Amino acid sequence: MRNIIEPQPLDPDELWQILERRDPSFDGQFFFGVVTTGVYCRPSCACRRPLRKNVRFFREAQDAERAGLRPCLRCHPLAAIGQDPDSGRIRQVCEYIRAHAQEPLTLADMAAQAGLSRFHFQRTFKAIMGVTPRQFAEACRLDVLKVELRQQRSVTDAIFEAGFGSLSRVYEKVDTRLGMTPAEYRSGGDDVPISYVSVGSALGRMMIGATDRGLCFVQFAGSDAALLAQLRAEYPRARVQPMAEPYPEQFAAWMQALEQHVRGQQPRLDLPLDLRATAFQMKVWQYLQSIPYGSVQSYAEVAQGLGHPTAARAVARACATNRVALVIPCHRVIRGTGEMGGYRWGVERKRTLLDQERAAARGVAR
Repeated sequence: MRNIIEPQPLDPDELWQILERRDPSFDGQFFFGVVTTGVYCRPSCACRRPLRKNVRFFREAQDAERAGLRPCLRCHPLAAIGQDPDSGRIRQVCEYIRAHAQEPLTLADMAAQAGLSRFHFQRTFKAIMGVTPRQFAEACRLDVLKVELRQQRSVTDAIFEAGFGSLSRVYEKVDTRLGMTPAEYRSGGDDVPISYVSVGSALGRMMIGATDRGLCFVQFAGSDAALLAQLRAEYPRARVQPMAEPYPEQFAAWMQALEQHVRGQQPRLDLPLDLRATAFQMKVWQYLQSIPYGSVQSYAEVAQGLGHPTAARAVARACATNRVALVIPCHRVIRGTGEMGGYRWGVERKRTLLDQERAAARGVAR
């Protein structure tokens, strides 16, 4: 069931609570204006929280503008409904960055392409795309690096051909986005050690797999044999081995956090991940982690929130390729009709997770 504000009437108390939570799942469903500053914002705006007496709520952006308010330059509320005049400029800049990913791009270069000042461009880009221009450029450069690693004989040549200025920059900044070192990625992950443990849970057997960098596999099945087969299928050339007891302290802490989360006792999961992904997959997964516990969004809403309103199917594919259930909460994405939609570990598990989260969230709210 989606978070939807009923057509009439707007409940100021309910909307204020959403505002205090900065809940992004309501972006585009209503707007709030601040009479003292003369601006209106989306519910998730990161601006300093105004005094309640100075806030007015509006169902449509046009209503706020008729009241004499202008759109916030920080959160770009019109981007939430696909009407931000800067959205087209930012999309064009994104294409420019992709086409010139191997070249050194400065903030001034990118701002000039958008026809905006550096300050306004940086703030607008982050509000619409969810990442900074620099982060987006590095993600595009990483995509180039992945191609070069498959084509070049030398890892060093691939790194420089992709536009990285030094080896240390790649290993310090990009290693976690590759999910392994460039050399390991080039070889297809041969001999990368993955340790695993299988435990019982309220959702059936759960297997947790990890490298020395973080979790790379959290999945459910009816048996340990099925889980191990899935793990080997995901990482066919890795060195898969059971975690020896006693478990390392850090790994035991990750297991405990996941088990408590399944029981509804730990709403927030903030665990290190070791995943290979495209820039778009990574962007989707990071966005999913921002959906509040107990809330849901449709595939179209996620695409809109990412600044790609026509990419609902691509969002669905990114959800389907998620290897770490719970930590990346793809179960919080449903169809626009309110139906559950697909879930690689079964729709019943998805329904159980959502029902449990809603119940736990209501308990916290009380």
